[in-house]
Amino acid sequence: MATLTMIEQSGAARTPFRSPDGLQDITTETSNAASEGFDTKSALEIARIINHEDAKVAAAVKKALPEISIVIDTVARALRDGGRLIYVGAGSSGRIAALDASECPPTYSTSPSQVQYIMAGGPKALASASDVNEDSPEIGQRDIARRRPTRKDIVIGVSASGRTPYVVGAVEYARARGAMTASITCNTHTPVSEVSDTTIVVEVGPEVISGSTRMKSASAQKMVLNMITTGAMTRLGYVYDNLMVNVHMKNAKLVERGIRVLMKVCSIDRDTAIRTIKSAGKSIPIAVVMLKANVDKMEAVRRLAKSDGNVRLAIDDSRLEL
Repeated sequence: MATLTMIEQSGAARTPFRSPDGLQDITTETSNAASEGFDTKSALEIARIINHEDAKVAAAVKKALPEISIVIDTVARALRDGGRLIYVGAGSSGRIAALDASECPPTYSTSPSQVQYIMAGGPKALASASDVNEDSPEIGQRDIARRRPTRKDIVIGVSASGRTPYVVGAVEYARARGAMTASITCNTHTPVSEVSDTTIVVEVGPEVISGSTRMKSASAQKMVLNMITTGAMTRLGYVYDNLMVNVHMKNAKLVERGIRVLMKVCSIDRDTAIRTIKSAGKSIPIAVVMLKANVDKMEAVRRLAKSDGNVRLAIDDSRLEL
């Protein structure tokens, strides 16, 4: 990364400044012909250009689906076997990873320890930039070392450029400790891919504002992270059909959602749903298994324990190999 000293040295040598990490050579940093003269456009033209470029994101993600599916199953196995999913990122990538991790507990009732995030600069960097830490692989190694990654865990580096030193250092350290590793980037042939077991590359092309990877690159990363955790939680059985059956009713909205989920899954009226939820100890998974398998609470609990919380398998009283 560029420092003041580097810039001064470059000027003294009377040669054009070139970033030592080759940043000027990667796609997400190049100029976008579609947005030339951007600062002369009207508000509507600006919105149209951004919208046109954003429309390319889903198609780019589609090309990476085979690698995404591999990571989904890897995450599911890790969580099933008592391991953790740990995201590592910096800047916009880190904030998106933090968002995905923080939304797993309220959506799927996972423990906060199961899906974690680490970002350059720590939690305070969520609200204010801490870009200097991005330059240090040693800080990345230090931060992931504090989580003590093991063979049970999967560590996913999220970096639009694919060469953020903090992320590369953390992923490399985790892999050396036996953890499974993956990376999500928007460029090919990057350092982070060299230290990852699986690399998800989403080539969204140049940004509307050159190098502003909070735009298309960030949208792509958000879509991929949604797929990974949604897919893994579904494979674990925390989703029944297309409904959140593992929701914990901690507020009025979630109570109402739980009632509606049970009504839908079991084709029952509201009063029956409420009575069953109460008798199930306010647990939607237990209530679903009680009604669908026609068993009492104790048997529903036993089945869920046997199936590692997989609702469909608890109903069938069988087991799926992930």
